[in-house]
Amino acid sequence: MRIGELAGRTGVSARSIRYYEQQGLLVSRRTASGQRLFAEAAVERVRLIQRLFDAGLSSKRMYELLPCMTNPDIRTSWLTDRLREERERIVAEMAQLAATVSALERVIGDLTVEEPTGEPRAAA
Repeated sequence: MRIGELAGRTGVSARSIRYYEQQGLLVSRRTASGQRLFAEAAVERVRLIQRLFDAGLSSKRMYELLPCMTNPDIRTSWLTDRLREERERIVAEMAQLAATVSALERVIGDLTVEEPTGEPRAAA
């Protein structure tokens, strides 16, 4: 199938599909005129790539993990360990963002002044 059909069937833009191919996450073959042709299996591969992006993984990490994810014969605890590492990285980022939000709330609180009507407004 051509890139437009793959994009339509997966809901992913052709630009993203080209990026996946550039990153080594997806392969195609080329026609004599240079058009990309994808195997039927590319539909599920693109959906898996999207799931991994949604889960916060980088394309570099996906490149490392995809062979183990798509081939049960080489799947080991290494895969689960790497996914747990990614989860811990994301949890740490969330903690840092929560601290940042708290700091911003304190700044907002320090700068808010009361209007004569009792409505708060930001200081000028």
